[in-house]
Amino acid sequence: MERLSLLQSLLRAEPYIVTALTSPHGGTLVNLLVDEARALECKREARDWPSWDLTARQLCDLELLLDGGFSPLRGFMTERDLAAVCADMRLADGTLWPMPITLDVDAATAERLEPGSALALRDPEGVMLAVLHVEDVYQPDRSAEAEQVFGTTSTEHPGVDHLMRRTNPYYVGGTIEGVQRPQHYDFTSRRLTPAQLRERFEQRGWGRIVAFQTRNPMHRAHQELTLRAAQEADAALLIHPVVGMTKPGDVDHYTRVRCYEALLETYPDGLAELSLLPLAMRMGGPREALWHAIIRKNFACTHLIVGRDHAGPGSDSTGQPFYGPYDAQELLQAHTAELGIEMVPFRLMVYLPGEDRYAPIDEVPDGTETASISGTQLREKLQTGEEIPTWFTFPAVAEELRRTHPPRDRQGFTVLFTGLSGSGKSTIANVLQTKLLELGGRSVTLLDGDLVRKHLSSELGFSKEHRDVNIRRIGFVAAEATKHGGIAVCAPIAPYAHTRQDVRDMVSAGGGFVLVHVATPLEVCEQRDRKGLYAKAREGIIKEFTGISDPYEEPTDAELTIDTMTSSPEEAASRIIGYLIAEGYLTG
Repeated sequence: MERLSLLQSLLRAEPYIVTALTSPHGGTLVNLLVDEARALECKREARDWPSWDLTARQLCDLELLLDGGFSPLRGFMTERDLAAVCADMRLADGTLWPMPITLDVDAATAERLEPGSALALRDPEGVMLAVLHVEDVYQPDRSAEAEQVFGTTSTEHPGVDHLMRRTNPYYVGGTIEGVQRPQHYDFTSRRLTPAQLRERFEQRGWGRIVAFQTRNPMHRAHQELTLRAAQEADAALLIHPVVGMTKPGDVDHYTRVRCYEALLETYPDGLAELSLLPLAMRMGGPREALWHAIIRKNFACTHLIVGRDHAGPGSDSTGQPFYGPYDAQELLQAHTAELGIEMVPFRLMVYLPGEDRYAPIDEVPDGTETASISGTQLREKLQTGEEIPTWFTFPAVAEELRRTHPPRDRQGFTVLFTGLSGSGKSTIANVLQTKLLELGGRSVTLLDGDLVRKHLSSELGFSKEHRDVNIRRIGFVAAEATKHGGIAVCAPIAPYAHTRQDVRDMVSAGGGFVLVHVATPLEVCEQRDRKGLYAKAREGIIKEFTGISDPYEEPTDAELTIDTMTSSPEEAASRIIGYLIAEGYLTG
């Protein structure tokens, strides 16, 4: 394969020298970190200020604000800037910026703030990281924000889901003084700030740098396309993966970074740099691609690889994609001159078995045999322990993936029962626990609704908010048991679909998840009412009782539905065991 000047020199092990030692493309970096004296002063003054413990997303946003990754922003957006960004992808002063960067807080915190006041921003352990000088406190229209930014209000879109379900009701806008950066203890040598990367590029004599954005492990096709991108741009390569927040269900960043480091060895010496980006992705498609370009310009990159459906979340439950496959490329192309960073279009790479090489799909003659492995197929191979072919990925990468994703019969898993009170969940769960212990091989934890209420959630009531907290606590414990290779059997009522989904997301990050709907009709549950709860609910003595005065949202995503009218608890448990064997979680 023919290489252009940079790649040719690297392959010949000759130094590539650029006369300009600093990148003219990065522009001016904002640095919001104050000196030591001012930091101490801020900490002293903060004793009299209200505080806010930052969420995971807010921590990511703050870090990139402090280091200049979000230049030219100097803080969290005011209502005026947010309105302009949502409507026109520009700040109020006209500067191109497509994505809201806001600080959401609860009502209690918002009530203590006013223009001119100060808010101490802290990490989850209470360490003060920054001061927000409040310019305004406002309650946004989140539905309108979702429609303008993401083009939809469907909570099937992960960005909309976060905005509508996980975002606090008030926003606080204002400028920031940074006291210290968030602390990281993992891959510290790979966490380079914009200023540090600019210095690294200067030391290497790199004046043209093409960035590759990724949130997934990289395989041979990715290596080939990045080599081609470097060739086409006559540039060096920055592999710049996101290690902040990505799409739920993605491979954890620890595994991914080990894969990237293994892959880095396959590039010609001196061609590629690996640095980690603490970004909280919104999965915003075209707008997000534009945002990624601005961020990479701040990191002194001159080019960005933009792929098919770049930063999109894929399709909804009906199979309809949220964004067109090339919407992101078209939007970047329209703003290239203003951005000051060029786009390198990503072309799907396919393997040609007859020639033992990869090629862009649009360059493959009709009738030529091709091969590829989808993400779903890769997960299946990992789950079953099937060999991953070397034409698809490098052995070192496959080994790293296998270390974190063993076959299903060696993974932990959770079985979550859901159903009305009196449906038979607890009885079936107890039988299932006994059968699993009889099989042996894994520890089994039973999280029955009543027992959890007694030992883990005794202070909670039965409001919707408290029910959600209770189920999420169960999900957290189950996720921990699953992550460490055990089995969790959970039998709460779990009446709300969105909370069950939260538990699925928590557990699935570390193992298997099976939702079992015990679909006993309400009238049968009332007939079985050994505790007299339904009678008290009918009389109004018990308020907010599921199925009577509070809704039960029947699941549409259950792996199994159990009819206790036609099967005994032993038969139901045996059916679940059969499903677990068929899916590979247990050996027959």
